[in-house]
Amino acid sequence: MSLTVALNSARTSLMTAGTQASVVSRNIGGAQQDGYSRKNVLVATLPGNGVYVAGIQRATSTGLFYNVLKSASASAKQDALYNGLQKIAATTVDDPQQDQSPAAQLAKLKSALQQYATAPDNTTMAQAAVTAAKGVAASLNNATKTVQSVRADADADMATSVSTINQLLGQFETVNTSIVKGTISGSDITDYLDQRDSILSKLSQEVGITVATRANNDTVIYTDSGVTLFETSARSVSFNRTNAFTSGTAGNAVYIDGVPVTGASAVMPIHGGNLAGLSSLRDDTTVTYQKQLDEVARGLVETFAESDQSGAGLPDVPGLFTYPGAPAIPPSGVISPGLAGTIFVNPSVDQGAGGNPNLVRDGAISGNPAYRYNTTGAAGFSARLQQMVDRMATNRPFDPAALAKPNANLVDFAGSSVSWLEATRKNTSDEAKYSQTLLERSAEALSNVSGVNMDDEMSFMLQIERTFSASSKLISTVDAMLKDLLATVR
Repeated sequence: MSLTVALNSARTSLMTAGTQASVVSRNIGGAQQDGYSRKNVLVATLPGNGVYVAGIQRATSTGLFYNVLKSASASAKQDALYNGLQKIAATTVDDPQQDQSPAAQLAKLKSALQQYATAPDNTTMAQAAVTAAKGVAASLNNATKTVQSVRADADADMATSVSTINQLLGQFETVNTSIVKGTISGSDITDYLDQRDSILSKLSQEVGITVATRANNDTVIYTDSGVTLFETSARSVSFNRTNAFTSGTAGNAVYIDGVPVTGASAVMPIHGGNLAGLSSLRDDTTVTYQKQLDEVARGLVETFAESDQSGAGLPDVPGLFTYPGAPAIPPSGVISPGLAGTIFVNPSVDQGAGGNPNLVRDGAISGNPAYRYNTTGAAGFSARLQQMVDRMATNRPFDPAALAKPNANLVDFAGSSVSWLEATRKNTSDEAKYSQTLLERSAEALSNVSGVNMDDEMSFMLQIERTFSASSKLISTVDAMLKDLLATVR
């Protein structure tokens, strides 16, 4: 090896060591940054002798990263569902001391009627029965308000999610363009790749996605249902909020590039992400629970309806429980949307409203004497009270669309509604925990591949220092030999 070759070899070694030291410093500085991937210097040998930096490579695993994206979407969906169910359960079934569920209030009403039947001449017990009936109506009214409030909150959160998705897609377009240009020019794009992965991670929490990489590191994003979110440019994601919800209100769909991806009209419905969870909460779970509440309310009107006692063949009319659609009785076995939110106790039996609570015993609550059961006005008349207790225990058809017991008595149907809500919440909780565990394990596996290990980096830095020291010593030696050579020539 000539002195010139040795000098060039030492010089390129120093330059390479300098780049390696710089990259190690970047790794140490980025160790605590979310989404940072370890960088490695690619070293190649020069023709003849010496080394040079062929590029900077990012440590990553595409397969593990895609697993993280999928797990993040699943976890976000289950969390959105569970949080909504928690709000409903906390207000309608979770307080054992208040017994605020419709099922608990129905049990109280049945007990109050049974006590009233044992002493039909006791006005205090009559008023207690009316108070219990008002508790049932209030529990249904409040549960309906809670359900529709949760739907409205989910709708508002969907709007926020759509806004976040559009912002992330805009950021992605900027970063992706820089990556494509940098790849073509041969620049270091590793930091841009980290930024792009970070954006994809955030995006996957909002909507389930799949990713494909094309030439020059160009990336295309699709929803997990196949709708294009990004290809060269960001696609539009649009959504119009619904300001108020009632039992029959259907929320608007989210559109991606003009394609509906949520709601009943969705042709390519999304399956993962916060947006999918909120949509399912707004359009599915809460709607089913509302149907159950409406069926309980319909069952109440039907159970406590008064029949014609005059023999004139008049139709049944609402009795203790009524609603704005009176005097008609809601169709049997068919859901009456919104009934749980509008049902109330007839004021004619409410002493606080100037009514007579003994009408519960006597009948003709509607004001029509043809529906009077206690025609003699006997204070000890209890037949009507016992009839109502028996009818509460009589099986009747309920709409199967409510997903509770299709054929049960009123109390059992209300209990099956509570069971359905609790079972749904538990299943969602289990799925949320599983998804979160899977996400943590996937993220840990990815971190093991792409994360920065401080011990390894410090060890590598020591190797670079030794290389630097050896190259410097070689340069000094060559310098001394050249000086001796020149002195001899002189």
